Order: sequence, then C-alpha cells, then structure tokens
Amino acid sequence: MQSDNRSTPSAGSSQTIDILHITDCHLTKEAGGDLLGINTRDSLNAVLHKIKEDGIKPDHILATGDLAQDASQEAYHYFKTRLEDFHCPASWFAGNHDSREAMAAVIGSGAELNKVVRIGSWQLVLLDSLVAGKVHGWLEDTELNILENALAERPDLHTLVCLHHHPVAINCAWLDKIGLHNRDAFLDIIDRHDNVRGLLWGHIHQQVDDVRKGVMLMATPSTCIQFMPNSDKFAVEDIAPGYRWLKLQADGGIETQVVRAENYHFKVDMKSSGY
Repeated sequence: MQSDNRSTPSAGSSQTIDILHITDCHLTKEAGGDLLGINTRDSLNAVLHKIKEDGIKPDHILATGDLAQDASQEAYHYFKTRLEDFHCPASWFAGNHDSREAMAAVIGSGAELNKVVRIGSWQLVLLDSLVAGKVHGWLEDTELNILENALAERPDLHTLVCLHHHPVAINCAWLDKIGLHNRDAFLDIIDRHDNVRGLLWGHIHQQVDDVRKGVMLMATPSTCIQFMPNSDKFAVEDIAPGYRWLKLQADGGIETQVVRAENYHFKVDMKSSGY
C-alpha cells in the first residue's frame, strides 16, 4: 500500500462532507459465493440498492476491509465496478481476509489506496492493521507514524481516523481477542492530539456508536452476515446487512446513522460455529 500523504481537490471549507461507509463485503471470485448461506454479491447489491433508494450521494466512499473473503482479484474487480455507479472518489484498505497485493493490482495507479485524504476542513487518515496470516490487527510503526504526522502537520483540520480492526473493547469476548492488539499505542497518539473527531472501523459485523474522551467511536454493520453483540462465543444475528452515512460538518461535528437493507430477503446459517 502507498504510505505517502495525498490530497483530493478541496471542497470549500464551509461545506458539509458526505461520507458513505461500507465494510466487510466478503466477496469471492465466483458470482455464487456465499458466507453462512448468504450470497455476498447479492447482499452487497441489496445494500447498494438501498443507498441509491435513500438518495445518498456521497462526496467520498470509505471501504474498510474484508472486501474479499478469498483475496481474489476477481472479487476486487467486482467491488470496484459496483462503486463506479456513485461517481465519487473512494478509499480502500485491507482487512484480515484481504490481500494487499491483489487489491493494489486491481486499483493500479488509482488514488483508492492513499493513506491521507484531505477534503475541505477535514482529513481522513486510513490505517492498515492487517497482519498477514492472522485474524487480529496490529498497526506497524509506519502506520502509527502516518497517523502521528498527519495529526501534527495539520492541527487545523478535523480528523476522522479509519481502520479495519476495532481499537476498543466491545464486550464481545471472542471478537475482543481478535481486535487491534496494540491499541494502547494507537490510542496514545489519538489522546495527544485534539483534532481527532471520530474513529471508524469494520471487522466486528455490528453497529457501535459511542464516545471516548470526546471522540466518536463508530463501527458499521457488514454488507453480509451480522455478528451477535455481547456474545462470549461466535454467534450470528438474524438482521439485515447495512451501511453508514456520515456528514462531516465544517465545525468538526459528525452527524451519522446506520441504515439496513430491510427489504433484502435472506437466510443465514444460525447454527454455524465460525467461518
């Protein structure tokens, strides 16, 4: 992945920036690929249809990992094609099921893998927490340095920090074991800079909306299966996939909501003990 800071053309600093967050699509090489009984292309398309139906017109799309289940280039090609309907920039990064190399091969010289995106009075800092061959997350020093430098270089910009693995405990024992393992180092940087307004992640296939030391904490449902909150062991929940929209205000405020594709009919394997 690229590790340099790039900027998108600036929106006016007085403008609200509309962000679409989608995550954990778990697409496969095959069109018929499924996860615990749910065809992941169908479920992604149901969510994208709901977004269009809701009239969401994002300025920027954030796709925060596990975009593919099998790390295939075909899955990333499909995802890239589906996002083209929105006619706006997008940012991608890897989750534990992804391949950095396959993702980069599909994106090529595009801006989707840039680590810092500056729009108007905001910057988006996009961190790669993938540990090859492992399920848990870890931010290497290079990623922590990107975060530190972006926050220090532009203290005048409100900042949304995005990663795949959850950086705080969520009272879900099996998931907390496979979250961000060096969260203390990450949160130390967050706590030392007062321009961070929100943290955004995927991985946990469930919604979180909370606040820590004045910083909003946000996790977004998967576009396929959903994990049961507050569970000690692996468990899925029979609720619809979804997305999150965020309105980043010029004064640093964040308006946000999770929306689910309630009209999507599916049958998930509730007896599964893992995937």
